[in-house]
Amino acid sequence: MPEPIAFLGIGNLGLPMATNLLKAGYPVVAFDPSAERLALLAQRGAQAARHGADAVREAGVVVTMVPSGKELRQVFFDDGVLAAARPGTLFIDCSTVDTESARHVKQAAHAAGHMMVDAPVSGGSVRAEQATLTIMVGATDEAFARARPVLAAMASVVRHLGPEGTGLLAKICNNMIAGVTQVAVSEAFVLARQLGLDTQQFFEVVANSSGQCWAVTTNCPVPGPVPSSPANFDYRPGGAATMLQKDLSLAQAAAREAGVPIPMATQALSLYTQLCDSGLGHLDVSAIIKLYSPVHTPAPK
Repeated sequence: MPEPIAFLGIGNLGLPMATNLLKAGYPVVAFDPSAERLALLAQRGAQAARHGADAVREAGVVVTMVPSGKELRQVFFDDGVLAAARPGTLFIDCSTVDTESARHVKQAAHAAGHMMVDAPVSGGSVRAEQATLTIMVGATDEAFARARPVLAAMASVVRHLGPEGTGLLAKICNNMIAGVTQVAVSEAFVLARQLGLDTQQFFEVVANSSGQCWAVTTNCPVPGPVPSSPANFDYRPGGAATMLQKDLSLAQAAAREAGVPIPMATQALSLYTQLCDSGLGHLDVSAIIKLYSPVHTPAPK
């Protein structure tokens, strides 16, 4: 019988991730501040807890999937999760948070006699549903060996990058690429349209040329070329723009600490901040193309 898992955070990614743990045969006790989200997972077979602390009391593994470092600290400290966990609990944090919060929580977990790994995910909600996420792991060898089967139930790629913290750093760098390329691809499609190019034909060229990338072949920002892309569903998020704005802010902070200039990522952050400030932050990251609507882009003469 697999050891019971507590899952804290039933958002756009957390719901399908926890569902896949259930499908793999793990008993799951879950908590989320949203009763609606919690009920959705309960309908799929999870046990709903009244509080985060209640969820972890009998769990051998605790998976956290929260929006930011603020929520991570709240879960561990204010909500009493760390104090309620049984001795030797394995904490798997799949969130993408600031490095300071991650270090603080990790140190507290170790001091309380627990194991902890950072295991942020990439792939969006569609791949989360398919259990084909990529998970970047920072952990000791012992903790990784224990976490791996749990992670494998949610992902097709589980990469152990090194000691604690390396998984989070890899995710921050990866999402910096995602943010910059999503902006570049959006600009290119708008320019191509304004120059009179057929959108589908242009997509076929780029998808098979040097411009090929995830923002083209999976998350294409225009409706049509990729039927499963959020652009075909009113930009319903696979990954919300607010989350990418946060991730680009994390990249900027990491770059500042490392003394590395990242002008392209800084510009991407500025654009995503503009998108979020306009009230569209709840949409998918590909909705950045809305900044280049005909209102902002003169028609060709």
